[in-house]
Amino acid sequence: MNRWIVHAESFDVPMKQGVDIRDITEKLRQAVQASGVRAGTVNVTAVGSTGSVTTIEYEPGVVEDLKRAVERLAPPGLDYEHEKAWHDGNGHSHVQAALLGPSVVVPVREGRLVLGTWQQVVLINHDNRARSRRVEVTVLGVG
Repeated sequence: MNRWIVHAESFDVPMKQGVDIRDITEKLRQAVQASGVRAGTVNVTAVGSTGSVTTIEYEPGVVEDLKRAVERLAPPGLDYEHEKAWHDGNGHSHVQAALLGPSVVVPVREGRLVLGTWQQVVLINHDNRARSRRVEVTVLGVG
């Protein structure tokens, strides 16, 4: 009989002023291995309202294309209500992060992440300052 496993861990990623994109796939592979889960899911969440997580092909061209697309969706310098209230200059950061979303779920099969050949999980800092981003990881499944 398979046993249910819940494995939780977190890690921090130092990031530059946004839009900064970092590949976190290897850290997730390590979490799956440490968990002992053979079949299940990995839930990955960026903590904070100006960070996001998504999947892309992590190569320089796609990374640059995503940065440009995110900046076109919610560019700095527009009139954001958040900035009127808080005067911190990062209204665009909150909107960008909300559009991409704070989390992804990746299947685990045979003890491995199920990702496409050219697909990686990335963490994105949208904030207008450098910061350390906390990532929460929960691996759920059977061993």
